[in-house]
Amino acid sequence: MHIEPGLISPEKMLLAYAAATTAGATTVKFALDAIKERGALSLVARSAMTTAAVFAFFEVLPHYPVGVSEVHLILGTTLLLIFGAVPAAIGLILGLLAQGLFFAHFDLPQYAANITTLLVPLFAIKLVADRIIPRDTAYVDISYVQALKLSATYQGGVVLWVAFWALYGQGFGAENMASVASFGGAYMLVVLAEPLIDLAVLAGAKTMRGLGKTGLVTPRLFA
Repeated sequence: MHIEPGLISPEKMLLAYAAATTAGATTVKFALDAIKERGALSLVARSAMTTAAVFAFFEVLPHYPVGVSEVHLILGTTLLLIFGAVPAAIGLILGLLAQGLFFAHFDLPQYAANITTLLVPLFAIKLVADRIIPRDTAYVDISYVQALKLSATYQGGVVLWVAFWALYGQGFGAENMASVASFGGAYMLVVLAEPLIDLAVLAGAKTMRGLGKTGLVTPRLFA
């Protein structure tokens, strides 16, 4: 999901800055709500874990270039279901920044576009989760179909944002369109794997229900 260097010219990057600022402000608003819900210490602890996880996802898990970007196993739905939307958002922000600072300096000029690509779909799956998962159903008890809907929403959102940045930056030429299509097709394969990973992680969480009292996971995980 990394936008390739040079895909968006500096003058066009202003839109990415505005979009990232809006996404960041939304994260701050949700963070204040999360602090009221479970306290600042819980938010900091969960955010530290998601940051470490995101950094590992980008640097350790397999990833490969396809078309206009790279295919990563981001596991955005897993982060949301285990830690909550706000810690997941903060983890994506800081994890991607750490990767750029320490390992991929060439990605820093595209940071605003890349972080928008990750955050907006995350907020979308939070809305979808609230809609399709009944309030009396804990996240550890969701079905494969529910996990698939969340994964499809997140990964589909990532693909749409990458396509937008590519077309916005390089136009609708045949070569660029083909690169966008090849990236989208490859990324949709992640949709098949991520729900299985989500359910495996949630199954493991079922054996550790004591975590629900520690503040290290989202209240919805067990409640």
